[in-house]
Amino acid sequence: MANSKKVLVYRHAAVTRATHWINVLALTLLLMSGLNIFGAHPALYWGQKATFAHPWVSIGAVDKGDRMIGVTQIGSKTFETTGVLGYSGKVGSREPVAFPSWATVPSYRDLADSRHWHFFFAWLFVANGLVYWLVGLIGGHIRKDLVPTKADVKPRNVWHEIVTHAQLKFPKGEEARHYNVLQKGTYLGVVLVLLPLMVLTGLCMSPGFNAAAPWLVELFGGRQSARTIHFLTAFAIVGFILLHLFMVVASGTWNNIRSMVTGRYAIVPGKTGETA
Repeated sequence: MANSKKVLVYRHAAVTRATHWINVLALTLLLMSGLNIFGAHPALYWGQKATFAHPWVSIGAVDKGDRMIGVTQIGSKTFETTGVLGYSGKVGSREPVAFPSWATVPSYRDLADSRHWHFFFAWLFVANGLVYWLVGLIGGHIRKDLVPTKADVKPRNVWHEIVTHAQLKFPKGEEARHYNVLQKGTYLGVVLVLLPLMVLTGLCMSPGFNAAAPWLVELFGGRQSARTIHFLTAFAIVGFILLHLFMVVASGTWNNIRSMVTGRYAIVPGKTGETA
């Protein structure tokens, strides 16, 4: 039987903790203001130009007899989404709007204001990311904590992590001091692929940047393709955040929050899967 007495270890440096919470703020307001911007033209296309008659995704409201309903179209499929997408609000005071007011910043429909919010937090997000990368590379955090080792990527170890995570069995002892291969792969995928992709495709929607670097727009297959990839990337990040929050709660809410506030993380001696 393993010793169940917990031990506090130092897990997250001050810069990691600070940039994490700034990212929480910036990404939340970027997503909410982005939904408001999208609401000005709630449809997505592929290519350079918008083919208004043939979007591959659209959200709107239509008259159905004596009532208005919200409709979301994805490819050739159409779904009624009244109260959630296209036509929402309190019963009796619903209005045609792509996303509910509680999910957008500002809560009212205003393209200019939402752009101001979006651009401010976009630059905060970029500056914060540069600080994280600069300090992480110089201090070795990225190399030591995020880059998988040869032992990490061995098929047997990868399979072990998949099984234990599926069973919600979390690391103990020395294993809990470091990120496992699934965490490393996920975090690297987010910071090396999703977040840079979101920034680059966002730049493609700026007419000024288009003029300065037209090659970037062409790289993504056109302005509308870049816009579509931007929103797909944003929703992929939302998916990551939801999974991340689930794992935070499942593995110990207070312990995880404390580690991102004070840097101290409580571990239980023993091996993953042991019973206390």
